[in-house]
Amino acid sequence: MSNAQTLNALRIAIDMAERERDAARQGLQGALSAQQAAQAQLEQLQSYAQETEARWGPRADARLQPQVLQHHYQFMGRLQHAAGLQTQVLQGHAARVQQTQDQLLKAEQRLLSLRKLLSHKEREQHQLQVRREQKQTDERAMLQHRLRTQATRAP
Repeated sequence: MSNAQTLNALRIAIDMAERERDAARQGLQGALSAQQAAQAQLEQLQSYAQETEARWGPRADARLQPQVLQHHYQFMGRLQHAAGLQTQVLQGHAARVQQTQDQLLKAEQRLLSLRKLLSHKEREQHQLQVRREQKQTDERAMLQHRLRTQATRAP
């Protein structure tokens, strides 16, 4: 593979790596949004449970029928269960956020390494070109020197 083909292949790889990084970044944004929505839903459940407990909770001065208390306790149990389930959902979202952060980090590291490799290859190619040009300049100078030397020796 020639140097130009190598550089072109690296540029294509960088373009693909940039797309992968961008997709990973979007995935992270989506995971963060889902996590925030799950957190908001958990907070709503907890807030509703607190409000309900404050409103309907047993009070010393209230004479509630046993059936009403039983329904209240069942309802509060369901709210607590829902909050527990939502906590598990939130933990799942936290794991997805961590996973997408890891994917983004890997994509950024890959992109960085490809860019460094391209830069290194471009420098190598530039140095090779400079050497070629210097060699050609030296050869032309040597040829001109020979021609002058031969012209001065000629009768």
